[in-house]
Amino acid sequence: MRAEADDVALLRGIAGGDERALTCLYERHAGWLLARMSRRCSQADTVDQALQDTFLAVWRQAGRYRGDGDVPAFIWGIGVRRLVDAIRRDRSATRTVRAAWRRPADEELVRSAEEEVLLGIEHGRLGEALARLSPELRTAIQATVLDGLTCAEAGKLLGVPAGTVKSRCHRARIELREALS
Repeated sequence: MRAEADDVALLRGIAGGDERALTCLYERHAGWLLARMSRRCSQADTVDQALQDTFLAVWRQAGRYRGDGDVPAFIWGIGVRRLVDAIRRDRSATRTVRAAWRRPADEELVRSAEEEVLLGIEHGRLGEALARLSPELRTAIQATVLDGLTCAEAGKLLGVPAGTVKSRCHRARIELREALS
């Protein structure tokens, strides 16, 4: 509980412009965040960029923290969005380089399964099915499945009980199965 209170105090300090508070928060959380991002993306430079972008966003958005969820969940919410953005940028740059060098199509770069899923969600049938879910169901499924949060973490992040997150995820899965079958 003490570390959680310290994290909240650090975020308040960051919101007030305290660079030392940002350094301390970075030292506390960069390790686990780097590990989680690395499990979702195999490109070390993309992960490093997303990590730096995350703490830059924390610096800019610290004042938006309402205090109703864990600080690590707040950081992870920012981090996973920065990672997806970095993967998209990397994918766009890869297409540009590939076109410039006129590589044959069979020389595809190897991406992790998670990268493929994250990139395919936006453009595939799953993305369309997710878009048709109600906002409550979509945010629950995104927090637990795409962001990798537990129901308890997602509940704190979304401001609802963990049981509500579980039931929303259950309903979302049913609707997604129906939409994809």
